[in-house]
Amino acid sequence: MQACSSDWLTPDWPIPRGVAALCTTRSAGVSTGPFESLNLGEHVGDAMASVVANRQLFSDRLGARPVYLNQVHGCKVAQLDAQTPDGCVADACVTTERGLACTIMVADCLPVLFCSADGSVVGAAHAGWRGLAGTQDGKGVLEAAFEYFCSFAPGNRASSAIKNGASRSLVWLGPCIGPQAFEVGAEVRDAFVGRQSQAANQFVDLGNGKFLANLQGLARQRLAAMGIEQIYGNDGTQHWCTVSNPLRFFSHRRDTGRLGGSGRFVAAIWKT
Repeated sequence: MQACSSDWLTPDWPIPRGVAALCTTRSAGVSTGPFESLNLGEHVGDAMASVVANRQLFSDRLGARPVYLNQVHGCKVAQLDAQTPDGCVADACVTTERGLACTIMVADCLPVLFCSADGSVVGAAHAGWRGLAGTQDGKGVLEAAFEYFCSFAPGNRASSAIKNGASRSLVWLGPCIGPQAFEVGAEVRDAFVGRQSQAANQFVDLGNGKFLANLQGLARQRLAAMGIEQIYGNDGTQHWCTVSNPLRFFSHRRDTGRLGGSGRFVAAIWKT
């Protein structure tokens, strides 16, 4: 994990030339209170003027247009083009166009970035536990995003798209709530284990129907099951944990009850 001069994270992964990625932190913005300082979410109670200023700062830094989704913890995937407005309902997005940043807002959930090895297509997904667990057929937001992502990669339009795409894809996992902080109920564990038995090793039993869940570990299992081997970023250690690093990351779970709100940071990927 490398940091740029503003304390934002520049993902450390071998993406091809012509593709860039970035993950913000709390620093460099104008918001105050629990949203201090670079809150990029307009739905969390922050002053709208501050959010507008923060988003302009972020856009200027990218040199591209970030497209903000209305994330609902689902599995819908949006294809971004020049006409795509902010606020479309989706929890993942894909684009082949230059100058559009696939952008995911988080404050404990896991941001996941995708890139084809040739740089022709990029994508991003918002993986909270609900979207990650998915539906009864075992298909969650990562499976939906990757299936859509592969359909745009050259030579991957046949029924073998997922298999072929997996060997030619790179994935980066951003900061999220860490395995030492993510306490959940039995229903969350059941949602994963009922669909994929090996998910049991990503939970620690605390007793009384409570567990600690490893969100990035669950995501890695899902990605590996799709055949993806090149997975970078968050490895579950504490410096990636949103809850454990209050000066660097927003955390809904840590701050909303205590401070009355929490901002949102973002991870983005785009073709330059």
